[in-house]
Amino acid sequence: MKLKAIVNLAIGVALAAGVGTLAAPPAQAVARDGVCEAGEFCYYYNTGPAGSVSDFTTSVSDYGTNTATCYVFKGAGAGQGQCIKNNAAAVKNLSGQTVRIYYNSGYNASYASLDIAPGETRNLQGTALYNNNASHQFLGSTPPAVADAVTRAKSWTAVKVPYSMTSWYANQYGSYRQDCSGYVSMIWNLGYSTTTDQMPKIAHPIAKSDLRAGDVLLNTAAGASGHVLMFDSWADAAHTKYNAYEQHKPSTIYRVVPYPYYSGYGTFTPYRKN
Repeated sequence: MKLKAIVNLAIGVALAAGVGTLAAPPAQAVARDGVCEAGEFCYYYNTGPAGSVSDFTTSVSDYGTNTATCYVFKGAGAGQGQCIKNNAAAVKNLSGQTVRIYYNSGYNASYASLDIAPGETRNLQGTALYNNNASHQFLGSTPPAVADAVTRAKSWTAVKVPYSMTSWYANQYGSYRQDCSGYVSMIWNLGYSTTTDQMPKIAHPIAKSDLRAGDVLLNTAAGASGHVLMFDSWADAAHTKYNAYEQHKPSTIYRVVPYPYYSGYGTFTPYRKN
C-alpha cells in the first residue's frame, strides 16, 4: 500500500508540473499484488478469510517450496512472504470461473481436490485441502453440473427398477446392470457398468464436508459385500443423515440414510468421480 501511495503521489506531481497527459492504463485491473480483486482467485493464510493474500488469474500446476522461487503470500498480514504450498487456510473466488484446487501438484486429483464456484468464499478447515494445497486450475464459467446426475438418478426411481446383479435395464441413458454399482455407473454417465471394487480407479475420496449431489458413499468390497449409493443432500443441520438415491432390494429407492451408512454393512467413504 505504501508503494502504491508513492507511485500515485509521483504521478500527481508530474501532472501538476505540466509534464504532459498520461495515457490511461490498459483495462487490466488485476495483478499479483497481494490484493484480492475482481477477476482473481485468492488464497488466504488464515481462516476467516484473513492474513496475507496470494492472488491469481491463471492456473498453476506447482506452487513450489523454495522460498526464493515459490509462489508466496504477497499481501500484508500473517504469513506474508511464506510459500503458499500447504499453507492456505481459506479461499475467495472473484474470477468468474470455477477453480479446482488440488492436494497434489500437476492437477492430480488422485487423492483430493475441491471445486470453488464463482463468487464463493470459504474456509478450507475441515476439508482435505486445509493447509494441503499444491496446484489449482481454472475450469470454466460454471461449476461442474450436478443437475444431470440427479436427473439420471431420478430416471430409475421413477419406475423403481428391480434390483439384480445379473439383469440389465435400458432407458434414454443407456443400458446398465441393475445393481448398486450399475446404477451409479448410469448416474455418472460411464457408458459401461463398473463394480464397487473398481470405482476408486475412476473416483477419489473427499471430505464429508465436501459432499454434494452426484457424489457417492462407497464400500469398496468386491461382489455382494460392496455397496455404493448417491448422495443428494443433507437431511439435517447436524449432518448426521442424508438423502440418497440407492439401488437396493427390491428396487431403486430415494430415502434418508444415517451417515455414512447403516451399521453392520462395512466401511463407507465419500467419493467423487474424477
